[in-house]
Amino acid sequence: MKIYTYIFLVIFLCTTSLFAQNTLQDWNTFEASFVKDFKRLHIADLQIYYVDNLELIQSERNISKQEKVFLKYKNSLKSIDYGSLTKSKQLDYALASYEIELHLERIALEKKWLIVKPKRISIEGLQQVPMGKEWYAYFLKKWVDAEVTPDAMFQFGLSEIDRAKKAIKAIEDASGLDSLEFQNYINTPIFFHTNAETIQSHFESFKKEIAPNLIGAFPKVAQLPDVYIEQGKNKAYAQVPAYYNEIKSTFYYNYFDKPFNTRQVAWIYFHEAIPGHHYQIKFEEQLEKSSTRQLFSYNGYREGWAAYVEELIHEFGTYTTKYDELGKWEWDIIRSVRVAMDVGLNYYDWSDEKALKFWQQHIKGQDDIAQREITRMKRWPAQVITYKYGANKILQWKAAIDAILSKEKSFPWLSFHTQILQNGALPFSVMDTEIFGN
Repeated sequence: MKIYTYIFLVIFLCTTSLFAQNTLQDWNTFEASFVKDFKRLHIADLQIYYVDNLELIQSERNISKQEKVFLKYKNSLKSIDYGSLTKSKQLDYALASYEIELHLERIALEKKWLIVKPKRISIEGLQQVPMGKEWYAYFLKKWVDAEVTPDAMFQFGLSEIDRAKKAIKAIEDASGLDSLEFQNYINTPIFFHTNAETIQSHFESFKKEIAPNLIGAFPKVAQLPDVYIEQGKNKAYAQVPAYYNEIKSTFYYNYFDKPFNTRQVAWIYFHEAIPGHHYQIKFEEQLEKSSTRQLFSYNGYREGWAAYVEELIHEFGTYTTKYDELGKWEWDIIRSVRVAMDVGLNYYDWSDEKALKFWQQHIKGQDDIAQREITRMKRWPAQVITYKYGANKILQWKAAIDAILSKEKSFPWLSFHTQILQNGALPFSVMDTEIFGN
């Protein structure tokens, strides 16, 4: 009798195992199982401060458990007929594959980390941390995109510095002034506000001016909740020109002890408000996203979008001048220099002094900002690259459409922006393949 019981048990277990594998061949079943198991792993979200990320690494036992789960789903993906899926499910398939591969890379690093982990994690930057370069390469992928490398990002930073310099020089040439006259002119009092009431009024006026121009170019732009504008009071955020609070639907401009540059108004509003952060976040909130898409968040997408729309100031800002555009490039060159500096400090072992010299080579008279940014990049490795990388990817997609568009046709802004926004925040390489077919 016992032998029959044993045979029955073996047959039952084999059948159950086979049934489980077969059911995962169906995408809906795969997704439900993947989402459920992922949540059970309790994997911490990416933290902005590198020390927090390293301190949140789980035990060897839990890491091994994670590895088994991700390997299981990696193998299961191979059994799904990708070609039979709808476009939406193909996007989810690509996203699941993207995340599985990146998590397996993280797990491999964490297994090595547990062997060399110091008693105290240095707060002086990744240069002082075991496996610092490996961690930087991984953080870069998490913040920016899984396809990027430190070397490629350094070269990208250099090319963006050159692009920003050329744009600034073009505006200078268009002014009809020589370099010294131009610098003197843009630093005259007419370009600076010295009280909060005037700054507030300038932002509110620009908001009213720009709103009608965006209709027909950005989906649902007139139907989403309005944005509010207030002066920032928190000096902890004084290092940035402005910031957005999505809970309060408000962006805050910083005005403390220095005159406020009027050339910042247009690009700050575009970046923080509409069609930047506020618009993109409110648009995403009204989307019905799949279970897979609800699992993950991509700040690189959000910062990239907000930096991209700054490029459209001249396109949609009817009353903007070349000096409003200059304001965008004055901050853009800072972002561009930061791309190369971030790699230098966290991957090429640059000293603070070498990073400062690099900054001074490209930006004059703003060493106080440089020191602040050096500290930021060492604490928050890779985060500063998101702005430039994301904007560049979107501009590449736009250029590809421009290249095949007949001269008689205007650019299809509405359909282009709808393509980018309609699925919510996603990795750029997934969008590149699944949405734009590159």
